[in-house]
Amino acid sequence: MNELTIEVTKIINSDVETTFNAWLDPKTLAAFILPKPGMPSPEVTNDPRIGGHFEILMDVGDKRIPHHGEYLEIQKPDNLSFSWNSPFSSEGSVVSIAFEKVDEEKTKVTLIHMKFPNQESCDNHKAGWEHILDALENIV
Repeated sequence: MNELTIEVTKIINSDVETTFNAWLDPKTLAAFILPKPGMPSPEVTNDPRIGGHFEILMDVGDKRIPHHGEYLEIQKPDNLSFSWNSPFSSEGSVVSIAFEKVDEEKTKVTLIHMKFPNQESCDNHKAGWEHILDALENIV
């Protein structure tokens, strides 16, 4: 099992509470959890509580790719952590997101995703998370 890890950081022009809450609202999450430009919005369902589950069904070309996981930590508005399961992830893959108030209208978001089956998957996820954070900034 590879212990490959990525870290993506972005300053979002939105207050910390709004930025954090965007990750827990299924409508808002569907609007930005798009790892590539031009993708249709995925179908998102979630139960945002520790031990609750989420499912994201992404349409990529003619394929529907499921992503799902369990919320491991919800510490409003500072930290969010969840397991990440998809056809492209390794067992035990975890995403942790830290939200740091820069000022009243800016938030530093640091996303760390751990455990990938290989370097290619790690690189693809890094590009996807970077695009997702860019999309997040556009909607909050």
